[in-house]
Amino acid sequence: MRRSVHARWAACAIAVALAATACGGDDDYGGSGGGDGNGVLSSSWGDPQNPLEPANTNEVQGGKVLDMIFRGLKRYDPETGEAKDMLAESITTDDSQNFTVKIKDGWTFSNGEKVTAKSFVDAWNYGADVRNAQKNAYFFEYIEGYDAVHPEEGDPTAETLSGLKVEDDRTFTVELSQKFSTWPDTLGYNAFAPLPRAFFDDHDAWVRKPVGNGPYQVESYTKGSAMKLRKWDDYPGDDEAQNGGVDLKVYTDNNAAYTDLLAGNLDLADDIPAAQLKNVENDLGDRYINQPAGIIQTLAFPFYEEAWGEGKEQLRKGISRAINREQITEQIFSNTRTPASDWTSPVLGEEGGYQKGLCGQACEYDPDEAKKMIEDAGGLPGGKITLTSNVDTGSHREWLDAVCNSINNALGRDSACTVNPVGTFADYRNQIGDQRMKGPFRAGWQMDYPLIQNFLQPLYYTNASSNDGKWSNEKFDRLVDEANAESDTQEAIETFQDAERVLVEEMPAIPLWYQNGSAGYSDRLSDVKLNPFSVPVYDQITVA
Repeated sequence: MRRSVHARWAACAIAVALAATACGGDDDYGGSGGGDGNGVLSSSWGDPQNPLEPANTNEVQGGKVLDMIFRGLKRYDPETGEAKDMLAESITTDDSQNFTVKIKDGWTFSNGEKVTAKSFVDAWNYGADVRNAQKNAYFFEYIEGYDAVHPEEGDPTAETLSGLKVEDDRTFTVELSQKFSTWPDTLGYNAFAPLPRAFFDDHDAWVRKPVGNGPYQVESYTKGSAMKLRKWDDYPGDDEAQNGGVDLKVYTDNNAAYTDLLAGNLDLADDIPAAQLKNVENDLGDRYINQPAGIIQTLAFPFYEEAWGEGKEQLRKGISRAINREQITEQIFSNTRTPASDWTSPVLGEEGGYQKGLCGQACEYDPDEAKKMIEDAGGLPGGKITLTSNVDTGSHREWLDAVCNSINNALGRDSACTVNPVGTFADYRNQIGDQRMKGPFRAGWQMDYPLIQNFLQPLYYTNASSNDGKWSNEKFDRLVDEANAESDTQEAIETFQDAERVLVEEMPAIPLWYQNGSAGYSDRLSDVKLNPFSVPVYDQITVA
């Protein structure tokens, strides 16, 4: 059976420098101000790929909303990333395999329905059931009975996970298929959120207007256009919203969002376009945030295409050596990106498993050697290479063009590399899901939680949910399984590091650069900060 993507050891804390000052302002867009906690702010957004079901959302834009409308058993601290109790009153175990979960009293969903143990158990059973086709189903793999509800092949032989049992309104038990000492640390991820009965009773209506138990509730949602969220006045948590709500506005071009921000038509843009990085400090002053985040940008290969798959390690490494990372991160991104030398992120720190320089020469720019390696590997398939990505966010078109120029210069041919731009993120993800990539494609990763395992297993383990290139390697899988079985933190990290060394040998994806989180905001806002995942902490923002 496939193993879970969860880590088996405690999360490392991340120290994050946060910037926040602002004053005064224009409230032509986004509702009232006045600093009374009722002002509504407007923020840029990208259209989510899927309906906003917690177990079916594994991308950033949908995750932003889930973070606002749901609270789970744990929550990752917005400053450190540490997993802290939220709805969990206690999670206890005597053997690291059988857990008793007690939830706090007094929590309800925004429709008034009480949050109970059954709210969690029903949600997890739904997420695990293969018939519901939830992208985050694998998060439930370590719970006993997963194979019966989510078989690799054929129909399920059970409807619920045998390892879940409701004891009373506030208590449920979880039996795992093996020891997993730090399983509770994974429970801040949105896949583990509770769901109200309304989700099951009228699923179509819930999808149109999701109902959760977080500090905000959805007022309206127009697919492809906007979502309005408003503060839930009866929210029982201690992290209640400090503003009246957030209007999320879909942009297919981050330059347009930045222009609206400067014009006073938008309060918050959390994706500063590359073309504006040289101007942003002058434009916004201390209303510009630039801080390290758990994000890496890579180019993945479609291993389902013979031309790029097994036996093509030399070709993939040659392409990597043709990319001038230092020049691109300096000229396009004004050093808000750092050339990558492994497949994780420096935010983990060496104690958390980051291996600076691990990629070695394979990630070092050498055009002459790159050309030789590519020619020795038989040349580019069909004599050309096409890079594919969505171009609605992240300044992806600019850097894709730069990467192609770098490859073309190394090969001495102007048209060896071209870009295939996809208009929207949702369309791009659908194409990836349908395995329609014919060449290298953008496969950036934003961590779900600050663990080395989260940078490796979801992307490179056989059949893992975000292994979009469908790479498979028995040695890598075995090492990941061994690391997951470790209860000792340091030994687990070292074993995951051994697994990462397999990526050096195979180069299933090319590390490009580590990415900072960036944002700019209007003078209507204060207390603006990004969490370690580079997502704005919306509930702490105040509106003047």
